[in-house]
Amino acid sequence: MTVLETPLRTRHVSLALIALAMGGFAIGTTEFMTMGLLEEIADGIQRTNAETGHLITAYAFGVVIGAPIIVSLGARLPKKGLAIGLILALGLGNAITALASGYLPVMAARFVAGLPHGAYFGVASLLAASLVRPEMRGRAVSSVMLGLSVATVAGVPASTLLGQSLGWRSAYWAVLGIAAAAALMIFVFVPHSPANTGASVRGELSALKQPQVLFAVAAGMVGFGGLFAMYSYIAPIVTKVADLDAGWIAVFTLAFGLGSVVGSWAAGLLADWDVERSVLAGFIATPLVLVAFYFAAAQVVPALVLVFAVGALGSIVAINLQIRLMDAAGEAQMLGAALNHSSLNIANGLGAFFGSVIIQAGHGYRATSLVGVVLATLGLAIFIVGLRYQRRSEPVPVPA
Repeated sequence: MTVLETPLRTRHVSLALIALAMGGFAIGTTEFMTMGLLEEIADGIQRTNAETGHLITAYAFGVVIGAPIIVSLGARLPKKGLAIGLILALGLGNAITALASGYLPVMAARFVAGLPHGAYFGVASLLAASLVRPEMRGRAVSSVMLGLSVATVAGVPASTLLGQSLGWRSAYWAVLGIAAAAALMIFVFVPHSPANTGASVRGELSALKQPQVLFAVAAGMVGFGGLFAMYSYIAPIVTKVADLDAGWIAVFTLAFGLGSVVGSWAAGLLADWDVERSVLAGFIATPLVLVAFYFAAAQVVPALVLVFAVGALGSIVAINLQIRLMDAAGEAQMLGAALNHSSLNIANGLGAFFGSVIIQAGHGYRATSLVGVVLATLGLAIFIVGLRYQRRSEPVPVPA
């Protein structure tokens, strides 16, 4: 290898990772912008805010259902082509949303838009890992997820402003444009990957028989719900607990987004150091931060710092759990990575649900942090049990 070949190679890998991250940016934008445009969409389809909130649930159901099915059926396809097809399908789902008229058609469109979500991150993670040396795999995977985190800081606020200015449908048309740009970049910069002719639906689904896959999915599904138990109600916490103007909500969501970006960057370094210890550290720190938030929620600066920390810890846990699932899934690594996003979307629903239960019981919005403590601690316990099971299942080395 000549001296000139190294920067060219580095530039090519960087552009390929940026292309894959662009797909994550499109997904992150469409996933979260519905929350910011909820009132505009509700007026447009003539439903209440509560009813319109079910559109968010429909998207999450699409993620949960689509990830294992699409990955299993597409296991034999070239990964580059599959990634392009999935991100274009996401764009199509957003176009259908923009064209749909009425409550049920829009809800069905959001379900369709959610189907490629988890599958895309599954195949994109494998593509990213294949572009670098094994010791840099964590940073490559985290770079794909960084696109999703950046979307919470840039894509979601921009699309919200667009939807408020030009109508909510314009925001979904914009996501179509982002998805098309991502597909083009992947086509140009990501190298060709041969088809895995030996893959099969049964082979991919065999990952579900691996105990460590099930432990990791359960840990994410329960433990990550701790984050959403609190963050799902950040708006009323800001206005009713901290007694701040509604304009402060954007400041808190920005703090969370910036934390997610920093956490995604750190997660790659931590994963290349030690995936298991990184998940443990994230799960241990999350309940501590949520307890602190319970006591500091009414104080602006401490609450902002803690929301930033929650965003960072969420990314660290999510990305390292994804790599853990890829390792535990054996030959079905793509399904393992995709399952992580199914579990996180279930966590979203579980956290919001248990948070609503505690609010309706009269304990107030601040108490959602304590619900988060319980869920995050349970997630930690499940992960530890999984590690102990793994240690006991490992063969004992025979002395020479």
